[in-house]
Amino acid sequence: MSKSKIGQIIGLLINAYGDRKWHKRLEPVGELVLTILSQNTSDTNSRRAYTSLIETFDTWDSILKADTEDIASAIRSGGLADVKAKYIKNALQALKKETTDFNLAFLVDMTVESARKWLIQLPGVGMKTASCVLLFSLGMPAFPVDTHVYRVAGRLGLIGKKVSVDAAHVEMERMTPAEDTYRCHVLLIEHGRKTCKAQRPLCPSCVLAKICPSYKMFVK
Repeated sequence: MSKSKIGQIIGLLINAYGDRKWHKRLEPVGELVLTILSQNTSDTNSRRAYTSLIETFDTWDSILKADTEDIASAIRSGGLADVKAKYIKNALQALKKETTDFNLAFLVDMTVESARKWLIQLPGVGMKTASCVLLFSLGMPAFPVDTHVYRVAGRLGLIGKKVSVDAAHVEMERMTPAEDTYRCHVLLIEHGRKTCKAQRPLCPSCVLAKICPSYKMFVK
């Protein structure tokens, strides 16, 4: 897939939904915790759980010193609280050991591959979580692949049917110009939510219909 084709897709999505400019969402550790909370739940629920966690505990050190049960109670609205509480505490323990002050600013001096590899060695942190930290908090051209991105990219032929979700991160980064990574990521998510839905995609009204190899599959 050429970068010119990606550029065409981004241009059509901008025409449909408007452009998207990068802005820092949270500081790195906050982004890491929020992304852990976002697993298998909605953005609304994960945000609510994150807000509750921050309101309950003043600092990352406070969370680190707290009982797992108390952390779980604070994030109950996000779902799978007991599991996520363990992930959060274990990740913070590892971060404390590695950085002492929870400062991840040093990652910007690394390549995306090296920075993501550093994050993935933390408990409970996978490709998506690491990529979200790099993109949303540090502005690095990492390309998180969630269910929407994976589905839309697959239907558009950007990634092959046998490409795993983890491998799709690297594939999307390879073909997307660094300066377009953020807008491409968020626009593909928006398109997946509004048009290229998992069930009954709205192909007749899709702005990508003419260049989508899956169009005929859904429209008889």
